[in-house]
Amino acid sequence: MTTSRKTPYEIKDVDLASSAVWHHQTVSPLDRADLLRQSPRCIWLTGLSGSGKSTVANALDATLHANGVKTFLLDGDNVRHGLNKDLGMSEADRAENIRRVGEVAKLMVDAGLIVICAFISPYARDRQQVRSIFTPDQFIEVYLDTPLEVCERRDPKGLYKKAREGVIKQFTGVSDPYEIPESADVIIDTSQSNVRNSVSSILKALG
Repeated sequence: MTTSRKTPYEIKDVDLASSAVWHHQTVSPLDRADLLRQSPRCIWLTGLSGSGKSTVANALDATLHANGVKTFLLDGDNVRHGLNKDLGMSEADRAENIRRVGEVAKLMVDAGLIVICAFISPYARDRQQVRSIFTPDQFIEVYLDTPLEVCERRDPKGLYKKAREGVIKQFTGVSDPYEIPESADVIIDTSQSNVRNSVSSILKALG
């Protein structure tokens, strides 16, 4: 790593496809958090399709917003309509999907926000990669440990039916694996916990 006290530029020890040089900003992430008077966090909800990620994330976002907390919600399907519309469902594309979202979430945390992310994110290495770009106190992993049979019975988007019929390939829980988090900060089974209680569990972890 090469730095200079005379300039705001820093050549970081990062593998880049360009010759970009880091430019230090006058206003720091701490300055932005102080202005908003809150502790920025990334709350990452992971679990099977139909486990309740979007429902719980939306309720959590609404609860925090109603209490004056500055938040933003990144939802898996919504992000695939814009930022990640070029990505499919292969293992490589899933990894890139989560990498991009993680970087966006980091920018939002640096801006002082509490960002809520609702993504299946089936692979442990991808979730760990996202966690690694935050400080330990900034990242809260929430695993919605809802049984597959419950998720499939709900099937709110009709995706399990299509996956069982072979219409949808590479579907997590049916033809693709889901790697269970080994050290999630919060574990919720939405077949046993309603939305209100699920939100309360996350709020306790948020402090």
